[in-house]
Amino acid sequence: MKFDLSKLTPDIRHLDDMREVLADKDFAKNSPNTELYYMYRGIEKKGELRYDITVIPAKMLGNEFNKTKGHYHIGAHQEIYTVLEGSAIYLLQKPFDTAQGKHSQGQIEDVYAVEAKKGDSVIMPSFYGHVTINPSKTQELKMANWVSENCKSDYSPFVKMQGACYYYTQKKWTKNENYKSIPELRFEKPLKALPQNLDFLKNK
Repeated sequence: MKFDLSKLTPDIRHLDDMREVLADKDFAKNSPNTELYYMYRGIEKKGELRYDITVIPAKMLGNEFNKTKGHYHIGAHQEIYTVLEGSAIYLLQKPFDTAQGKHSQGQIEDVYAVEAKKGDSVIMPSFYGHVTINPSKTQELKMANWVSENCKSDYSPFVKMQGACYYYTQKKWTKNENYKSIPELRFEKPLKALPQNLDFLKNK
């Protein structure tokens, strides 16, 4: 699917929306507000599923690569992302006790990263918070996602903990010391194509 994004109006995430979740605190404190990435929501719909496109320019946030703010889904909703242009790193983390609807925010049970390039897809499983990173200083990242319209996002755990449990910086992966317990980061492979059946994304 191809869409002319120049004819659409995005939601824009600014630095002022992101200062609390950045690794480089000096940059976060002293830099003027600027646009960081663009979200084109509801470009297409199939039943209760919604198709969005997000554009993350290549830029540095101090010593950290540009990224999304990070969010959890309220409930057991899943989501799937596909890289359209550029490359992405998806960081996924699962706190303890999330199956009971509680976020033990300082203690992470599992955390992994998926490196994806154009054409690859990555599923965001139930109860995993996730952040998308553009790991390039030169190439824009454009990605699409399918998600249920009934899915609601919760950004507050990432704000409270000042980001995910790992930051991706010029020094590569760095632990976020605000967390009490962080497992070693592991890596998973992306899917090479979008699944034909997306019923697993529907409201349960």
